[in-house]
Amino acid sequence: MKNKKVHSRRHSRDGQNHAPDITATHPPKIASQPEASFACNPIPKPTSTQRKPLPRRANIAKKSVNMPQLDVASHNPALKSAFGLPPPMAKTILRAKQSRIPNEIFIDTAIQPMEPPMNTGFNRRQFLAATGTAAAIGATGNLAKANLLNSTPAKDELFEISLAQWSLHRTLRSGKLDNLDFAKTAKEEFGISGIEYVNQFFKDKAENEKYLGQMKKRAADHGVESVLIMIDGEGALGDANEAARTKAIENHYKWVSAAKFLGCHSIRVNAKSQGSYQEQVSLAADGLGRLSQYAEKMGINVIVENHGGLSSNGQWLAQVIRKVNLDNCGTLPDFGNFRIGKNKKTGKQDWYDRYMGMSALLPFAKAVSAKSHDFDADGNETSTDYLKVMQMVMDSGYHGWVGIEYEGGKLSEADGIKATKKLLESCRQQLSDA
Repeated sequence: MKNKKVHSRRHSRDGQNHAPDITATHPPKIASQPEASFACNPIPKPTSTQRKPLPRRANIAKKSVNMPQLDVASHNPALKSAFGLPPPMAKTILRAKQSRIPNEIFIDTAIQPMEPPMNTGFNRRQFLAATGTAAAIGATGNLAKANLLNSTPAKDELFEISLAQWSLHRTLRSGKLDNLDFAKTAKEEFGISGIEYVNQFFKDKAENEKYLGQMKKRAADHGVESVLIMIDGEGALGDANEAARTKAIENHYKWVSAAKFLGCHSIRVNAKSQGSYQEQVSLAADGLGRLSQYAEKMGINVIVENHGGLSSNGQWLAQVIRKVNLDNCGTLPDFGNFRIGKNKKTGKQDWYDRYMGMSALLPFAKAVSAKSHDFDADGNETSTDYLKVMQMVMDSGYHGWVGIEYEGGKLSEADGIKATKKLLESCRQQLSDA
């Protein structure tokens, strides 16, 4: 899901190098005038059914980590947290500024505020046991469906840690690890009880019930929960060609069935498209909406990761999910995948600010990906402030699985997974004690 910075991959999960051509996808005025400011429409607010209606503890809220400071058109003081913003403004300012990394620019977007979840006075055990399922029932009107759509682990923790299979992609591709042993490895080597599959490692087995049965049995034998399947290589759900878009939608059907069989709550898909900014909003929303309608019948979520191109623009992806407007269509915010791509006019990499991107996507989150590459001497990830972003995750009301996705090259895959797990556990302890 190498020894490079956070914006680089040796391999992508779809087998291609992530360097999207954004000449047609990114608004030209941003790429050609990196020092200028432009007005843009504010991000649409999620509906009450799309937001996670989960409360957070008041004592955590009081110590919320500050959000990045933004200058807004109304010259209000710097904004400090996702829930401490002023009332929505008629316009926001999109600013492109030089980053500290040569040949790159960052795109910071001021977005509309989210309302804070209501504090009900539940303790965490009561909340996890009752509120998650009750909220899903309220949204769906169906207990069975609510159980399938609800992605919150029933444990007395702020969040649970899962393992994305991509963290072991080199080990799997070398043949040193078989896909069928992924659950065993997650539990016995790393002490992790939730796994996130990648379809590349059993792509020809999507409809092989005997093989899927072995996967399911081995996970159950080791007390491991199958959380989701990440889907790549099945076509562009936002393809401009209607026939190709329909074919891509139908290609995902077998993975919806496989996810249901394995006991997963979601499939992760990509929102690749072509055309102008707004054309891609409509095309991606059409593909995602039609697939989500199919998946809803099986109680499966369709969740989109920021995964290159316009999908790494938090505002764009949030607009797509808002346009789909279905309870089982959401996001899988990834801490690091905010590289929009190389701009042909400037020759620089366009990056969306990761903290603003997370803030835009978290209201729709049904899973979260903890991307990691390198660590300092104190065990902190060098590109992402984990404590800050995990505070944002908690403030959004999300308390489900947080998946480790290690992509670094300095540490081995095993050591990188362990370092990421240790960092997440440290964040969880600090947030629990706050």
